Amino acid sequence: MISDVRSVAVGSGNPVKLAAATAVLAWAAPGASVTAQVVASGVPDQPFGDDETIAGARERAVRAREALDADLGVGLEGGVVDGPSGMRTCAWCVVVHRDGREGVGGSLAMPLPDAVAVLIRGGEELGHAMDRLVAERGTKHGKGAVGILTAGRIDRQGAYEVLVTYALAPFVTPALY
Repeated sequence: MISDVRSVAVGSGNPVKLAAATAVLAWAAPGASVTAQVVASGVPDQPFGDDETIAGARERAVRAREALDADLGVGLEGGVVDGPSGMRTCAWCVVVHRDGREGVGGSLAMPLPDAVAVLIRGGEELGHAMDRLVAERGTKHGKGAVGILTAGRIDRQGAYEVLVTYALAPFVTPALY
């Protein structure tokens, strides 16, 4: 698939994000090493809006790729969008290649419970708000809001795998771009 990629840096220490990128890259760039690199996103811990969330994913991808001098950098960022019909989730992936090519993929738009939206508007991060809602700890490093709110039908890793796949589209079908 992507023949020139030997090394990939994922801009996060979150095991769910690393697992999602690793799973997809095993298909897209077989044999490439995939390494977590903790980097700053350059956006608030709780990004608001698609643009801010994409900016955070891009910053993670660029910083991680540069830190490890990898062929590809992968950044995943989750955020929220607050609108007239309530608050929803958003999540984005940006993939950057050392030659400057970039792919962006996003989805995971799901309504959030009003109780969670109130906590987020009050300054809490989505993961912490979900922890409070279900009286658990560290849900963002596991099933996440998507897993909780879909009663386990979709887990966070699976949802993020879709985003990584979308962002890799220009790399796996370059003749179409």
